[in-house]
Amino acid sequence: MSVQENTAVVKKIATREAFGHEIVELGKSNKNIYVVDIDIGKSCKTTEFAKQLPDQHVNVGIAEQNAAGLSAGLATTGKIPFISTYAVFGSLRMAEQIRQEVCYPNLNVKIACSHGGLTPANDGGSHQAIEDMGVLRTIPNMTVIMGSDYYSTRKLVAQAAEHYGPVYLRFTRDAIPVIYDENEEFQIGKAKKLKQGKDLAIIANGDTVYLAIQAAEQLEQEGIFVTLLDMHTLKPLDREAVVECLSTGHIITVEDHNILNGLGSAVSEVIAEEGGAVLRRIGIQDKFGESAPYEKLLELNGITIENIVNTARTMLKRN
Repeated sequence: MSVQENTAVVKKIATREAFGHEIVELGKSNKNIYVVDIDIGKSCKTTEFAKQLPDQHVNVGIAEQNAAGLSAGLATTGKIPFISTYAVFGSLRMAEQIRQEVCYPNLNVKIACSHGGLTPANDGGSHQAIEDMGVLRTIPNMTVIMGSDYYSTRKLVAQAAEHYGPVYLRFTRDAIPVIYDENEEFQIGKAKKLKQGKDLAIIANGDTVYLAIQAAEQLEQEGIFVTLLDMHTLKPLDREAVVECLSTGHIITVEDHNILNGLGSAVSEVIAEEGGAVLRRIGIQDKFGESAPYEKLLELNGITIENIVNTARTMLKRN
């Protein structure tokens, strides 16, 4: 496991950029890979794909449901379509079509969505997808993924192209810190363990993994040793990794998603069935976002290094 060393200046790249770069490489190497755009290619970073591979690109206009149906049709002919749109539209406006036309027949369609969680920031609550992964993880045959930085996202997009079946990929609009180096490998459904500790486990995904790393390092300076997981695949959840965390007796989940039906809920389901640990969920507090800078929106929901550290101290009864 290779995690970038802390530096005075942290490099930041939006994970939608990772998708834009990776999908071009994938399309060049596999002519069955298509991008189905919903008229926002500039924001979703698919304009280069359209420029370089026009015969593998379709723009259906502002018609999300049509994109899902068209992609299902492409999949029946052996193509591997990536629907590209905003997360709030790709998960909710298309939900019926995803269920009926993609997941029910288990077709090889990928739904690649930018603007996940609070990262749309000043665009406001209408564009902030806070329930997307939770909604889609309830649909049979669906795989749900969110990389935590540029390099993990590129690797997971490539894996999604090789994985047969429906996949939802969630990306950030805002730039987030680079955590890994380009040589790090990832496996769909297998959590990435970043730290091993006996006192407490922190399980995070997506843009909150960097915050969890910083919190874990601060806790270690206080003598609290943390097991830290990057749970990039929400479904199928790495149940074995969660069960291993039960030995600490204390688990904190951190996510840029509603605490209902997201990572915290998925982990709590395992704890409820297995027993042996107390859980605290840090995430969006079941409320819509508002127009504000991304970091401010995280702060308003307690998705901060300080809150992770204080939650850990409270659980372990440390001052």
